[in-house]
Amino acid sequence: MGKPSDQNTGQAAGSTPAAIAAPATYGGFLDEYKQRAREQWTADPCGSHVARDLAFGTRPYFDCIEDFRYGVYATWMKDVIGFDKYPGKRLLEVGCGTGTDLLQFARGGSKVIGVDLTPRSIEISRQRFRVYDLDGGFAIGDAENLAFPDNSFDIVYSFGVIHHTPDTRRAVSEFHRVLRPGGRAIVMLYNRASLYYWTSLMLRRGLIGGELFRSSTAEIMSRHVEYSESEARPLVKAYTRSEARTLFNKFDDCRIVIRQLTREEFGRLGRLVPRASVRWLGKHFGWNLLVTAVKAG
Repeated sequence: MGKPSDQNTGQAAGSTPAAIAAPATYGGFLDEYKQRAREQWTADPCGSHVARDLAFGTRPYFDCIEDFRYGVYATWMKDVIGFDKYPGKRLLEVGCGTGTDLLQFARGGSKVIGVDLTPRSIEISRQRFRVYDLDGGFAIGDAENLAFPDNSFDIVYSFGVIHHTPDTRRAVSEFHRVLRPGGRAIVMLYNRASLYYWTSLMLRRGLIGGELFRSSTAEIMSRHVEYSESEARPLVKAYTRSEARTLFNKFDDCRIVIRQLTREEFGRLGRLVPRASVRWLGKHFGWNLLVTAVKAG
């Protein structure tokens, strides 16, 4: 989770739906950027910082992460993504993190598999599904090299993940490959035309803080975007709407919505900004580009 203000299938919980076998391990080579990503989310599992005072792996622990994600951080997500719209569909989440979003799809009746580059994330996601007695398959995996046959899934979902992998275009190509004709990709990328990018990163950190005089924009994002106690500094990229459409040019019917802006991003002035204004600004200059694209049938 980046700053800013960061059905039952009749199988045992944590098992893999029989029609889609998940690989047990990822045997690919981890380059420097992927190793940094693995270090980052091993030390700081996605969203876990809000539950640090609770017993790890318990229902209150996971409830806290979920409540923060949809009740505080990104209140728009459930309505815009529609986790309950895909009952019976085979859904792959690439970069499942601690399994927060994947759990919502499973509750909505999707047959889910989550893959993640970080073994720790897979452990936590498995535990989460056990706690809530829901079915899901899990495997260590790389977005750029998905170990699934062509035409395996109805939905591929990836929220805030592939802008951390070196070859984002290859990851999108993999999403296209594993989707069935008529299948849908739902992907969030960071927005380079956002208020957060230009005010917090480029203006406050870059110009006022002087970092642009000694660091590249990529280094500034790597240093400041993701919540971190590990100083792993993962690769972070951001895209314009036009660049995002180009990434998804193999797909039909590519639609993009912009979201994610909170009053806290305005600092001390945040309390003075009307909520309606924050919502409007979030739809035009928010930090998240949510891409929905369909594979030609």
